[in-house]
Order: sequence, then C-alpha cells, then structure tokens
Amino acid sequence: MTPTSAKHSMKQMSSRRVVASQNVLLRELSGEAVLLDLESEMYFGLDEVGYRMWTVLTGSDSIGAAYEQLLSEYEVEPEQLWEGLDSLIGECTERGLLKLAPVK
Repeated sequence: MTPTSAKHSMKQMSSRRVVASQNVLLRELSGEAVLLDLESEMYFGLDEVGYRMWTVLTGSDSIGAAYEQLLSEYEVEPEQLWEGLDSLIGECTERGLLKLAPVK
C-alpha cells in the first residue's frame, strides 16, 4: 500500500475503534509489551512506541481520537503517524490480535 493510499484508508477508518481480541493476553515489561494469542499459542512483542500506540488505540473511542492523542504526545509528522497506525492495525488485525469495531 502506498503512503497516500494508507493515509486515505486510515482517514476513512478514523471513526471506527479498535478492540483487543478476547483471546489475547498482554503483559507490560519495562515499557514494552508481550502479547500471547491463546488460540494460536504465538507470542508477539511491541516496543515502547508500539505498546503506547496499542494502549491508546484500544482505550480510545475511535482511531481518529487515538491519532489525535498520539500526535499530541510525539514529535512526528502527521503522515508518518497515520502510516504507523495503519501498519500496526493492519498487522495486528491480520494476526487476530485486534478487531475493528463501530464507534462506541
């Protein structure tokens, strides 16, 4: 996916929210996180930034609200943040760790 199409698709999804799958356990370790998918018995790791993105995404009312929160916390270009969120959401939904849901 090109950066322009990633930005376009993320902005279209900005009113949706992200929820963690019920079969995923998350443990924080020194600012980073380890995820265990109980169904596949596979472990996944998130670095400090990835863990913060996960936390804000799963705790926000929408992807757009999470984007705004993260944009206020990090010195990052808006396009780069959209791409990072798109990548994290895409990889985690593909692996069944996250699910897209309607707005609360």
